[in-house]
Amino acid sequence: MATILSIEKFLPMTDKLPLVDVRSPAEFEHGHIPGAVNMPLFNNDERAIVGIGYKKGGKEHAVQLGLEIVGPKLAGFVKQAKRLAPKKEILVHCWRGGMRSGSMAWLFETAGMKAYTLEGGYKAYRRFIREQFSHPVKMWVLGGYTGSGKTDILKVLEKQGEQFLDIEAIAHHKGSVFGPLGQEPQPTNEQFENNLADAWRKFDFSQPVWTEDESRQLGKCALPDPLFLQLRKAPLIKIMVPKPEREKRLVKEYGTFTKEELAEQLVKIRERLGGQYLKEALKELENGKLQTVAGLTLRYYDKAYAHGASQRPQENVFELVLEKDKPEENAKVILEFVKS
Repeated sequence: MATILSIEKFLPMTDKLPLVDVRSPAEFEHGHIPGAVNMPLFNNDERAIVGIGYKKGGKEHAVQLGLEIVGPKLAGFVKQAKRLAPKKEILVHCWRGGMRSGSMAWLFETAGMKAYTLEGGYKAYRRFIREQFSHPVKMWVLGGYTGSGKTDILKVLEKQGEQFLDIEAIAHHKGSVFGPLGQEPQPTNEQFENNLADAWRKFDFSQPVWTEDESRQLGKCALPDPLFLQLRKAPLIKIMVPKPEREKRLVKEYGTFTKEELAEQLVKIRERLGGQYLKEALKELENGKLQTVAGLTLRYYDKAYAHGASQRPQENVFELVLEKDKPEENAKVILEFVKS
């Protein structure tokens, strides 16, 4: 008989054992536990058929329909499970920890495997991860104007053993209007939260967690409210890098994209940049003067960042002047500053 586990016991086991999500492909695509493999008991159409059968004929009728649909698939499920779990131990879950995961776990157990199911299913997982972001942790937030090299600095700190929650990498978006350029398609917002939680649960909370100062929204992904509140309350190290250095970095990061791609993004901030400056930026872009374009866009982004930083408790904001855009050196200075 399959063992039913609470989410607290189930989730750490996903690091060691294969995890099977038996919900429909549509449910899985909307959001799933990171690392899960979708082995749907019913495809999207079949799930709808069973659902309609339940409404019209009740549970017994729906079960009969389900058996007729699933019967021919059983051998295939077992073969797939044994490929996934050569040691014959496997984790299974569905939406609420009910019939779908219970039936699949029974099948795997009958085929000689050891199966574990998630009490409360994916619904319990979602509730659990949202609660985790509410637990207070020691956090340092690295801020500063656009083009200051914050992400590169944090990656240096990570290599040196610091814990870094790379929100932009998880969101596949760098935060600004140019943020989606060169990135993979963004996950759904639900999957973004799941991926954040997967990184979050692996931290040692006896040690500080570093992250970059972010707005609530990165493209179509929004930070969970509890996590965003932690970011806003945490001490902010606001680095001050000269504007010419920041312009050079922006040219380096975005200069590989076509003029058409850059122009398309520039037009999206027409109102915030101002018609006059947009016209000038598009003209300079056409002439290949990318550093001038960078300087013009920073007019808007610097004002926007200054406004966002002003919303924080000022006793938690610490400015640190850095003369050059040199991530290795700047990381050392920041760490020494924090320790002092």
